[in-house]
Amino acid sequence: MPGMDEPTEAAGPPQERLARMREVMSEVTDRLIELMGERRDLAIEIGRVKEELGLPVLDPGREARMVRQAAVRARELGVDPEMARDILWRIIASAREAQGGRRPGWPDPPPTEPPGSR
Repeated sequence: MPGMDEPTEAAGPPQERLARMREVMSEVTDRLIELMGERRDLAIEIGRVKEELGLPVLDPGREARMVRQAAVRARELGVDPEMARDILWRIIASAREAQGGRRPGWPDPPPTEPPGSR
């Protein structure tokens, strides 16, 4: 299993191996979350710099190219390219939301109702 220090066939009772693998899986999940946040934060900072330069913050063409490149790289690494696309689009959407930007032509979200207004 990639990322594990010892092979899956490592010695030890199955329960111990299972516990070790679950521990490693939790560590990998933590790293994934950290990387997703780091990537989102970079996108937000890039947006700020683009604003300073007077450039449009949203660049749908570049976003689409990045997602296509991620799918190609995922395929090269034996990872599901659709999963890679989905994750990257979600990170992009999160950064966009944080920047207050929306895809051109998309409607504004409906206003939220204050609690207890119904």
